[in-house]
Amino acid sequence: MEMKNATLVTEFALTGLPYKPEWQIPLFLFFMAIYLTTIVGNLGLITLIRNDPHLHIPMYYFLGNLAFVDVWLSSSVTPKMLANLSGNDKMISFSECMIQFFSFAISVTTECFLLAAMAYDRYVAICKPLLYPLIMTTRRCIQLLVLSFVGGILHAIIHESFLFRLTFCNSHIIHHFYCDVIPLIKISCTDPSINYLMLFILSGSIQVFSIMTIISSYTLVLLTILKKKSEKGANKAFSTCGAHLLSVSLYYGPLLFMYVHPASSKTDDQDMIFSLFYTVIIPVLNPLIYSLRNKQVIDALRKMLKRNA
Repeated sequence: MEMKNATLVTEFALTGLPYKPEWQIPLFLFFMAIYLTTIVGNLGLITLIRNDPHLHIPMYYFLGNLAFVDVWLSSSVTPKMLANLSGNDKMISFSECMIQFFSFAISVTTECFLLAAMAYDRYVAICKPLLYPLIMTTRRCIQLLVLSFVGGILHAIIHESFLFRLTFCNSHIIHHFYCDVIPLIKISCTDPSINYLMLFILSGSIQVFSIMTIISSYTLVLLTILKKKSEKGANKAFSTCGAHLLSVSLYYGPLLFMYVHPASSKTDDQDMIFSLFYTVIIPVLNPLIYSLRNKQVIDALRKMLKRNA
């Protein structure tokens, strides 16, 4: 009977963001502008890094991949949200829902690992500058990038496989603007205890590992900077690390609340607001955070604009 009921659910209805009817068009235009800016900003940053030989170093390889993942993350969520806001397409098939979650889970997890790898790179560059070329070789950089993406894929596969054990016979309405694991668990008629446990263990472990890596790296970086007598070098290090720390703080705050904070103490609207922040807002902010505070990126942009003028 349970399997029979489960086969009846071939599509879900996404409730979308909570808003007043008169806000529909302004919100659609606002998020459309954010999405287009995200695509242009991040792809522009990738193009800049690729075309300027001075940026062909590990720090910018990581930044380019972060920009790619931000495009991936935003594109996994925003198009469906815009379709929902337009009022024409609130339904999503079961297979589309699973694909959307899988794509989202890969990108959001990969970003966690990339931020940790970037922190490690800054630690080596500032705390062990003489050994930096020996430690952060091209091979080591590629290894860290591959491990970040593999970790994201494996994490997504595990949660996806546990989602397929659920049956949906109570409701087909997902109180969210995209298919995420917690809203799906909430409407399941299967005991979701194992899903919540795996979510807490895996997501919690990944976030604790990446946050501890970031905190440890930047604590050592800060101590090293404070020992430096060169004011110019200290300012440059603070500028580079400050951009990364700002991005990390904005990203991990909502993420910790979403997947580590007890689900029973949150409302669906709270989930959506925090999800909106790290799936839509952060991807558009990262190019600005890293570019505006980075002299090398600004110089590369000026050179490219002069060549095209």
